[in-house]
Amino acid sequence: MSERPRTAHPRLPGELAHGLLSDTDHSWPVSSSDTKYESAYVSLRVDTIVDPTGGEHPRAIVQPNGAIGILAIDEGDRILLVEQYRHAVGRRLLELPAGTLDVAGESAADAAARELAEEADVVAVQWESILHLLATPGYSTEAWEVFQATELSAVPDDERTTREAEEADMAQWWLPFDEAVDAVLAGRITDSLTVAGILAAQVLRTR
Repeated sequence: MSERPRTAHPRLPGELAHGLLSDTDHSWPVSSSDTKYESAYVSLRVDTIVDPTGGEHPRAIVQPNGAIGILAIDEGDRILLVEQYRHAVGRRLLELPAGTLDVAGESAADAAARELAEEADVVAVQWESILHLLATPGYSTEAWEVFQATELSAVPDDERTTREAEEADMAQWWLPFDEAVDAVLAGRITDSLTVAGILAAQVLRTR
């Protein structure tokens, strides 16, 4: 682990952080690994990790494909949200258009363009990556990237994707950006990728 400058907090436990504080590349050794489930979408394994004192600890690791989300903003400063049923929580959630990196060789940016067209029948001219985050690093390897998409237009009717299963029941909504921020803070929008993308865009606007 790289050494950081260390200055004790004057009154509370812990140390004062400096501007360049960041995540670090440091892993504990794995003494054994056992794959319990594997599919094209997700796998589950149990690793036994070794801490710095030599103690061993089993950890379940879920390995989904990575994912991307798209913060699409129209000329009226409205953002695109899709409303989709999510069975794991038994609710219809308001989300940014999003999808998994499940096409071999496809870049994150290309996946974002594909998902925006598939889920919302929308294409964009301008793309900007605004956020990288880890979904649930306590037990999952899943990494996300959020793109902001602008200069939007509709996919021609004869080129639109036929959506299936939960996606066939999607609704698309255009919500003023300020109202989307309010909805996040009021707990009316709770999907974590969507919350992170909206708040990251809000921060970028104030810089």
